[in-house]
Amino acid sequence: MKRISTVFRAKANSALDKAEDPRETLDYSYQRQLEMLTKVRRGVADVATSRKRVELQMNQLQNQSDKLTSQAQKAIDMGREDLAREALTRKSALTGQLSDLQAQHAQLQGEEEKLTLASQRLSAKVESFRTRKETIKATYTAAEAQTRIGEAFSGISEEMGDVGMAIQRAEDKTLQMQARAGAVDELIASGALDDASSVNRGDDISRELEAMSSQSDVEAELAALKGGSSATPQLDAAPQGQPQAQAQAQPEGEQK
Repeated sequence: MKRISTVFRAKANSALDKAEDPRETLDYSYQRQLEMLTKVRRGVADVATSRKRVELQMNQLQNQSDKLTSQAQKAIDMGREDLAREALTRKSALTGQLSDLQAQHAQLQGEEEKLTLASQRLSAKVESFRTRKETIKATYTAAEAQTRIGEAFSGISEEMGDVGMAIQRAEDKTLQMQARAGAVDELIASGALDDASSVNRGDDISRELEAMSSQSDVEAELAALKGGSSATPQLDAAPQGQPQAQAQAQPEGEQK
């Protein structure tokens, strides 16, 4: 199981290495840094908002404290010491709250300054990373293009390899078809194979014998035609010669 786990991790790592594009990884890292910078800036805005809210509360308490001081003074002027004491008592409570708000305000202001400084530093870092990222991407793209051009010229790229193999297969098939056609022509010429366009032609000897036989038949038929044409006039001439024979025979009979 340990070996299987190791092999699986090795295969997965190899597959990830092949699928990983450094440019996409850099863009993703830059996007994450922008998100982080946005969160820091949002935090600065939240702290500043809290600080501003505390300042408003402090102003309200300060106004109430000033108002109670004025009321206590008026009560003293009117001879109402009891009212003046009550006003000062309330002022004392407000002073305690105001002191707490001032401490909270100082804390929020310190956090705001820290976050602002961190945001500025992070912004500068992100900007530096962006510049470096674009430089690396441009260098990688140029190297990739140069590599592809070199592979294309050398013929070792996958695309050019496929084209070369296709051309080689086409040439092999062409040579095979040419060799097959030449072999078939030789076999037909030698008589080992019959020509499909000539039915019952046979080999060269058979064709020569057939030609001689055909020529002999033609000569025989021609002689027969000639003999027939010469015999026909002799048959026609016999009736014409017969009266002469009879004429010659009668005197001889008479003479006898």
